[in-house]
Amino acid sequence: MQGYSLVAPAKINLYLEIIGARDDGYHELAMVMQSIDLADQVDVVANGSENIRVQCDNLEVPGDKTNLAYRAAELMAKQFPEQFSKFGGVDIKIYKRIPVAAGLAGGSTNAAAVLVGIDLLWKLGLTKVEIEDLGATLGSDIPFCVAGGTAIATGRGEQLSEILGLDNIYIVLGKHRSLSVSTPWAYKTYRAMYGNTYPQDTETLTARTSSVHSAPMIKAIVHKDAREISQQLHNDLEKVVLPEFPKVLELREALTSSGALGAMMSGSGPSVFGICESLEHAESVKQKVRATIPDQDLELFTTQTIPQGIHMSDFT
Repeated sequence: MQGYSLVAPAKINLYLEIIGARDDGYHELAMVMQSIDLADQVDVVANGSENIRVQCDNLEVPGDKTNLAYRAAELMAKQFPEQFSKFGGVDIKIYKRIPVAAGLAGGSTNAAAVLVGIDLLWKLGLTKVEIEDLGATLGSDIPFCVAGGTAIATGRGEQLSEILGLDNIYIVLGKHRSLSVSTPWAYKTYRAMYGNTYPQDTETLTARTSSVHSAPMIKAIVHKDAREISQQLHNDLEKVVLPEFPKVLELREALTSSGALGAMMSGSGPSVFGICESLEHAESVKQKVRATIPDQDLELFTTQTIPQGIHMSDFT
């Protein structure tokens, strides 16, 4: 059977500002998203039937319709019924390296890979923007995961403005296996605590959202200045997550005390990353963090920024 093997990179947030409330119940956000080379492999293979089947080598990942990868294939079948009838269903095999429930868009990047894989498999010839628009109906992070690289994300995170790709910035990333943070809880708690600071008029909301395009973080990224990027790291959700989850705070402090240029929680957590000057520096920081927190529940990774999202692996 014909199929495609795709690399599905994780993402981190270098910047996350909650601007205010939206009429649709979501938050208006201003973020800078970045792909890293910590990635899953997603195989999308024609199975000669009308079925969609999902398998993953990590038992924590569901194989049913609750999996975003399944929903991505289901969406393509509904959007393109003639091609589905002609080419049939798919087997989706996910080889998981991105930690689960980590705030790294693991589920979203798997779904993005399925959209790209089925586009290739069914010879649809969709543009990147068309695939991103389809992904946006499933989840706010999926459009970025399709394109990857470095991007400013506004709206609820689905409106993207690409920035010149930031590559070869080394990172140490950590996540406690048994720890998870509910994204809805994090945003709901933030709204309850800081909702009184939200802009009350559309003009102010729009102005604050637009200001991220000229923010110091963007200038630092354009110059690929790891030290300055580290100084400009910002995540509003740390205000509610760190006090509630001491292990996340402990990890953030350990990365800083171990020599990282800067450290921050990614998204709603509980993953935390530290920016380093080189691969050697990253390995040194990783070893020091392990010595500081000898908890075997803590996963640590050495990774780096990359200038792309979903891309082809070996043809299967």
